Amino acid sequence: MLRFDLHVHTDLSPCSRLTVAELLAHARGLGLDGVCITDHHTMAAARSVTEGVQPDGLCVVVGMEYSTDQGDFLIFGPFEELRPGLTAEALLQLVDRAGGVAVAAHPFRPGREVPEALVRRGLCRVVEGRNGRNRPGDDARVRAWERAHGVGVTAGSDAHRLAELGRVATRFDAPVRSRADLIAALRRGGFRPDPRPVTPSRAPGSAAPRPRTPG
Repeated sequence: MLRFDLHVHTDLSPCSRLTVAELLAHARGLGLDGVCITDHHTMAAARSVTEGVQPDGLCVVVGMEYSTDQGDFLIFGPFEELRPGLTAEALLQLVDRAGGVAVAAHPFRPGREVPEALVRRGLCRVVEGRNGRNRPGDDARVRAWERAHGVGVTAGSDAHRLAELGRVATRFDAPVRSRADLIAALRRGGFRPDPRPVTPSRAPGSAAPRPRTPG
């Protein structure tokens, strides 16, 4: 069983100060088997780290958080050249055609809500059910979608600094050693939010907590 943080921002996102070097140095020590770098509208982190299993056993996958007029989505696949501006429906159709996968990120966050119709119509089949920066009530509402529509439910820290990395994660039953493995697992099933609660513990070398930022 593997523990992955599926939602992490590095300083390639304007709202984050977590560096790729910090992530690589500390992720295994925080109990993670894998990390997905999901910067806003860029997969440029792939220039700084080779995807896949690192020398210490950590699996690194580069994706992207893509913002639309109907919410935000973590997307994984061949999207290095994807530009902003797509509608949610166009994005989800493109991701599916390309053999990738999209996860509705923090779908009940005020101001960034994902319409239930996208889930009901089967356009989005995986939803982030725990997010390290959400209010508890925002996460709880995802359970109704799980019961009604059978969506897969993930979890991620939405980390913007080292102290947040790994505080919320997803468990996978099958091995994940590459971007292709992650996509296959998210499309197939066999994953769930890690039940461990969010804790206020600080990672080595991290700064004091800052107010929450969007993302």
